[in-house]
Amino acid sequence: MDLIRITHENIEKEHICCAISSNKDCQVQSKKAWLTERLDQGLVFLKGDVRGKCFIEYIPAEHAWAPIEAEGYLYIDCLWVSGQFKGHGYSNLLLDECIRDARAQGKRGLAVLSSEKKLGYLSDPKYLKYKGFQTADSASPHFRLMALPFESQAELPRFSPRLKQAAAQVPKTGLSLYYTSQCPFTAKYVPLLEAICRDRNVPIQTVHITTTEQAQSAPCPYTAFSLYWNGEFVTHEIPSEKKFEKILTDRGL
Repeated sequence: MDLIRITHENIEKEHICCAISSNKDCQVQSKKAWLTERLDQGLVFLKGDVRGKCFIEYIPAEHAWAPIEAEGYLYIDCLWVSGQFKGHGYSNLLLDECIRDARAQGKRGLAVLSSEKKLGYLSDPKYLKYKGFQTADSASPHFRLMALPFESQAELPRFSPRLKQAAAQVPKTGLSLYYTSQCPFTAKYVPLLEAICRDRNVPIQTVHITTTEQAQSAPCPYTAFSLYWNGEFVTHEIPSEKKFEKILTDRGL
């Protein structure tokens, strides 16, 4: 498989949004706009020359949309190989190219958000350990910041000390949703979830994180989507309408 790097010149014609095929889809438009604004900060979106889920996205950690401190590292936003492309070594191909790029840039290593066990939207911790990553830091309830340092003496990344303080500021009453446009699915599903809340007369506070600074000061390790109820974390996985209605029903809403 050949790999294609997204640039300002080819972003309009290339398929980049997971399984979404139409450039007119709001999810595609949102994601491409977000990518375009990050490219000059060193963001890399590297994909297989296919239409499907086979890509890696990474950025210098100083510009990462995550509340971390990882100076000198590259931060992997997403590594996703799925469907018919699984089982062919494409994850290794993409990750190895990221490692090669990081070394060529003189970086200290790679960092990525994972979890105690495999969860949707997060990199698989078992695979990362197989590739040599180690747990560098942890955050409630199940998040793990994993790192692949290139030298044994390299300082490991960590979650920002501001994270706990920011988490304490999440409203203690009702639903609160923090999200970014880094994940294309938020462009479709956040308005759907807001509509469900309106139909059920359930107040929800949504916070669209739109700058690197806001993301690095966010109360949630996973800034693409994090839902809270009465200040307590509920999920980082974008729910379908049916699953979201169950979340509300389970809480008497």
